[in-house]
Formats: sequence, structure tokens, C-alpha cells
Amino acid sequence: MKTHTQVCVIGGGVVGCSVLYHLTKLGWSDVMLIERSELTSGSTWHAAGGFHTLNGDTNMAALQGYTIGLYKELEQITGMNCGLHHVGGITLADTPERFDMLKAERAKHRYMGLDTEILGPAEIKERAELVNIDGILGGLYDPLDGHLDPSGTTHAYARAARMGGAEIVLHNRVLETNQRADGTWEIVTEKGTVIAEHVVNAAGLWAREVGAMADIYFPLHPMEHQYLVTDEIPEIYERGTEFPHVIDPGGESYLRQEGRGLCIGFYEKPCEPWAVDGTPWEFGHELLPDKLDKVEASIEFAYRRFPVLERAGVKTVINGPFTFAPDGNPLVGPVPGVRNYWSACAVMAGFSQGGGVGLTLAQWMIEGEPAQNSFALDCARFGNWITPGYTRPKVIENYQNRFSVTYPNQELPAARPFKTTPMYDIFDGMGAVWGQQFGLEVVNYFAEGDEPRYETPSFRRSNAFAATAREVMAVRNGVGINELQNFGKFKVTGTDARAWLNRIMAGRIPAPGRVALTPMLSPKGKLIGDFTVSCLREGAFNLTASYGSQAYHLRWFLQNLQGDVQVENVSDTRTGFQIAGPKAAELLARCTRADVAAMRFMDVRPMVVGMADCVVQRLSYTGDLGYEIYCAPISQRALWAVLWAAGQDLGLRPFGMRAMMSLRLDKFFGAWLREFSPDYTAAETGLDRFIAFGKPDDFIGRAAAEAERQKGPARRLYAFEVEAEDADVIAHEPIWIDGAVRGFCTSGGYSHWAQKSIAQGLIPADLAQDGLSVEIEILGRRRPARLITEQLFDAGDPRMRG
Repeated sequence: MKTHTQVCVIGGGVVGCSVLYHLTKLGWSDVMLIERSELTSGSTWHAAGGFHTLNGDTNMAALQGYTIGLYKELEQITGMNCGLHHVGGITLADTPERFDMLKAERAKHRYMGLDTEILGPAEIKERAELVNIDGILGGLYDPLDGHLDPSGTTHAYARAARMGGAEIVLHNRVLETNQRADGTWEIVTEKGTVIAEHVVNAAGLWAREVGAMADIYFPLHPMEHQYLVTDEIPEIYERGTEFPHVIDPGGESYLRQEGRGLCIGFYEKPCEPWAVDGTPWEFGHELLPDKLDKVEASIEFAYRRFPVLERAGVKTVINGPFTFAPDGNPLVGPVPGVRNYWSACAVMAGFSQGGGVGLTLAQWMIEGEPAQNSFALDCARFGNWITPGYTRPKVIENYQNRFSVTYPNQELPAARPFKTTPMYDIFDGMGAVWGQQFGLEVVNYFAEGDEPRYETPSFRRSNAFAATAREVMAVRNGVGINELQNFGKFKVTGTDARAWLNRIMAGRIPAPGRVALTPMLSPKGKLIGDFTVSCLREGAFNLTASYGSQAYHLRWFLQNLQGDVQVENVSDTRTGFQIAGPKAAELLARCTRADVAAMRFMDVRPMVVGMADCVVQRLSYTGDLGYEIYCAPISQRALWAVLWAAGQDLGLRPFGMRAMMSLRLDKFFGAWLREFSPDYTAAETGLDRFIAFGKPDDFIGRAAAEAERQKGPARRLYAFEVEAEDADVIAHEPIWIDGAVRGFCTSGGYSHWAQKSIAQGLIPADLAQDGLSVEIEILGRRRPARLITEQLFDAGDPRMRG
């Protein structure tokens, strides 16, 4: 075993071996993998080995598509057999809601280039004759679905990595990981110590234990999972071709052929977390005791859906653990706050996602950033607020909902409320219907009278529609108030603060007393932030951006810190309210002795509001006349009291995020991780108008942005008015132009002010013109739409800026 290496991967399951292979594929050969037992020990060896592309997140679906396409490449490189069976798969829908979800997924696949197909009941019966189609409305067919040999595939990754120069050391448990002063890592093992420039935690079931060696908590938890293998079934072994995969969400099960019989697995509601207080080091190639009582109801349902199972004996019961993150996606990337420590954990679908995880991490390490937006799997999507007490109930909830319909407006209840602001009980008493972001309770809207305190999950307009309209009109016609807690907020100070911000941000950094909007770019010119920067005085700046991306952004700031600069995350120590609407200035003036009338659009100044020391900025994401009023949490209730009392005769009403998302559509404002994300460049989304190309600073991403500026982007973001019925654009719906899919939607919704359905989306720049007729596919139906360029509210911004 060598004693020095560029990268040490800890864990020899399919994910660790994939990371190792992709590091060599991208050019790093001085890499090694350390495994406490044999390759595949842990979750890999007992996996069912299925793979599929279906995923509600388009980037995750693309990652899964890459993984599936990789297996033939591995076989060609190594000469080994991965045991591939591309049999195709059908996901069944037995309710209108499930069928809506499948139609929405099929629409996404159109622009992704995935050749999936919506089937009717008779077509399902024709392709999978053992399915009882009673009650089935339809299904989604994917020809790429299949299964493989987990052991053979993992060893193929390992051989390919060895061929690229990697070393693999087995039967060698890691005992300690200690960071040295220069940022490298001392990895103490049973066979000696290795010094590594980088460490990758791919320890699977033991990721928590390995992370704890470096004082890192990984929010994941193992869950028990059972599947059954039947005896031989004549209808299977006498069939001319292999039986396709069938996923039956209504029965919480998946089914595929296994030899001359069938394999069926369950995601049952009475599930059970495993190894709550830690995974035993001696565990590895064992199975857990059978617990068929937990899946009794699922088995009974399966017998009705697949009657052939009633006549088949059970040959084997597999009950083994595998790990989930709270949202079911992997934990990948550089761990925030720790130099040269990388995560490749919680990959519960290792044979659907492992190849893409390995590629993503290798690109990140070697090239500085992944080729595609990886936020859905970035370990920074969870902050340092998360605890095992939060993780466990969320993992259980995610397991229970593995095959449930995923609605765009759904708010899952487990582990809530957790993080709340001082306003929680006041808003709750006013009828707040709550959502959550980054663990924080956030008001979606306010129910009144006998309206339910629960938003019905739906792909169509929900029961929040009327309440949202009420709040929108209150803002546009009077004044509304909304909490500011759910912004990511950073304090930047120091003698080099301005110079550093000019390097880290692509836009103009404002003068004292002023505010500016600026994109933040990756070295390749991709959008990694959409910031408001305010300067209180020279050397003291406030930054605001996405609340859910605060750990992601802070990691980037700290990785690129230079000079006399201090960056502090104050997201939860600075709060307040925004007020917006034509009477907002009058309301603020009633509560302060400061000269509110003298504040120009994009001004910032310290101000005492009521009794509270505040910082006030004149701007609003509603696109209306508005002010953001920031204070300390300890002063928030006093600030609320003075604003609320002063605003009663002005018609002051609270509003939530549902109204906010409608209001921003009136001005065609983009949203983070919708219009603005690492999937896109500033020029594609229109944020290039905020890039300060004239400033002398060599800001990160400048070369890429200037190159795109010279040639122009191939696609651009535009707004569309849609002739919708009872369902609006959500995201990723294809845009048809002249009978072909030429673009896709980034987000959309209903403008209650204009009483129109609005979408935003990317189409080829050379096709765009005002009034362009297109069609947007919503839930399987192509709806007429037209490109619009004039804002629906306050065109030219006289009210917002005046």
C-alpha cells in the first residue's frame, strides 16, 4: 500500500468504485480506494440491481441516463460482463393524479431526448400480460429500464479504475482521518497511514462513522428494505422475451424478472430505520432477519396486481439496509467548511445514479465545477442546522413516499416545525398555511374564515388559488407585508471587501448608500448566484440571495477568500419584513422620523423604525413600490407591532410565498434555481445586463461571459402568455414551435393581477419575436401560447422606481 496519494476514496461499493474510475478517466491516476472488507460489502452486494431514468428532477434524470449508458462502455473497456438486461419498464397509474404525474414526466422527456411513451391499459396488457389492468388508467414506458449484476458491475468499475492506474486496498478499515495544516489528510488505517491531498467519503452504510472521524455530520440514515425472489414460474420461463420491469406506485412495489421467476420489492408504509445509533463495523455481507409482517399489506396488493404471484412459491427473502438522505437524493460534492473533503454518500439508487455521481464528483475535483447543475445532489443543500433528530423522520417519510405522487406544491409534514421565527405564533394565529425551506417554516398563504389550513397537493390550480388572488390584489391596490427571514444574508467587511466583491461578483458593486443587483458566475460562466449587494459604508456590505442556497454560497465565498475580508452568514441573525404596494411609502413614513420621501429606488440606509434599529432598502421582488426592512430577531415582534398598527387604515395585509411567486410573474422576474441556476449563463437569462463589463476587475467567469457576449447566446429566456385551462406551467414543460420541440419552460404560474397564465422559458434566440405563436405542453395537452415582451404591471417601472 502506497503512503501518499492525490485522492483517497473510502468505501468499495458501486459508488466508491465509480468515483475511482471517473477520476482516472478524467486524467488523475495517482488515486486509491480503501475498503474495510471486500468490494460490494455493505448495500451493494444485496441490491436488486434495477436501473431506470424516471426522476422528477431533470438533472437527476440526465445523471441516471448517463449511468445507464455507461455500462456498455465499462464492458468494452474491461472485457467484463455487467449482466445487462435492457428489458424496458412500465410505471403504472391507477389514479388521475398519478397519470398527471406521468404525463408531466413524459413532457419533460421530450426536450431531454428520452424516448418514453404514454401507454393506455390495453397497450400495458399487450407488453406486460401478467399485469391485472383493473383500475389502471395508463402508464409510462421507458425502453432504457432494466437490471444488471451488482457484483459484476462493481468489479468492472474497479478493473477499469485499475487499468487507469488506481490502487485498491481491501480488508483495511480506516481508523482516523486527520487534517494537516496544509489542508492534506492523514488517513490512519489498519495497514498503515496514507497522506492524501483529497479524501472522498463513499463509505455507504458507514458514511456517518467515517464522517465523524473528521467531525462532519452527514444527514443520512440506513433503512431496511425487503424484496422477494420467487420460484420458477411457467409464464415467465416459457415467454419468448424477458418480462419488462413494472413499477406499481399504488402497491408500493417494483417487479422484474429474475432468472426463471420474478423479483418483487416493496417501499412499505410501516418501514423501519436500521442502525439508529451507528452501523456496526463488523456488519458487511449479512442480511437482516425477514420481516414479512411489515410488507403483508403490500404483498396482498401485489397478488391482486400480479395474480401469477399467488401461484408462485417464495425462493428467497432479501432484507438488507441501504442509506437515504432526507430528500432521497445523494449527498455529493465538497463538504462546506472543510478543505479537500468530498462526499459521495446516500446514493440509495446506486445502479441508476452511481455512474453519474462518479462523473459529477470527478469533474468537480479536477475541473473545478460539474458540467451540469448539481444542486439537487449537492451536500451543501443541507446546512449545519440539520441534526440526526431531523434526519431520521425525514428519511422515514421519504422512504414511505418513494413511489407516491410528487406534487409541485406538496409540503411534507415530518420533522416540522423545526426552525421558526419570532413571528411564527402570530402568523399561525392569523391563519398561516405553512411551507418550509432549508428547515425554516415559511408562510405560503393565509387562510381566512372556514378555508382549510392545508393546501391540496395538485398538478392543477389548488385550493390556495382564491387566497393567493386576495393577497396579490392587497399588494397591488394597497400595501402588503411579508417576512424577510427566508433570504440568505451575508455580512462582508474588511479593507479589501470592495476589491474582493468586484472579483467574486460579475456586476457593479454599489457606492455607499446604494444597492445593486449582480450575478455571480462560475469560472465557466454559469450562474451560481443572483445577489442583491448593498453598501452601508465603505468596507461594510450586505448581501442577500436564496435562503436555501446559503451553505452553497458560503462555501464558494470561503473557497475564494482573499485579502482583508471577513464573510459572515447572518441568514438567521438578521430578519425583518418587506412592505410593498402603492401605500408602502406612506406606511413606512408613519413609523419613522427618517425622510422616507428622499429615498430613491435602490437606496439603502440605517433607520429607526418604531423602536427598532433597522437597515432599510428601497426595492421589492413584487415589482411594486416597496421596502425591505431588516432588523435583529429580538426586535422583530416590536417592528411588526408598529407596522401593523400603523397600516390598518391603509388596508395592510400579510402575504405569503404563493402571492410572491404570482407577483413576480407580472414583471417577468426570474427565480433562483428556476430561471437562474448553474444550468444557464447570464446572457441566456438576461442577467448579462447586470454584468459590469466595463469594470477593470478580472471577475470570476469574465472570459466566458465576454466570449458569449461577442457571439451571443444560442437561446434566450422569454415570457409567454398561455391559453391554459385549470393547470399552469410549473417547470420543464416543452415548448413547441412549428410542430417541433424547440425549447422548454423554466417556471410559470397564474398572474392574479393580469388574470393570465404566464410561463417563462428558453427558446432559440433567432426564433424569438414579440407575438410569436408557440404551444406549451401541459399535462399531455399542447396549449396555445404567445411570446410577450411588455410587462403585465407597471411597464417601464414608473411606480417601482418613481
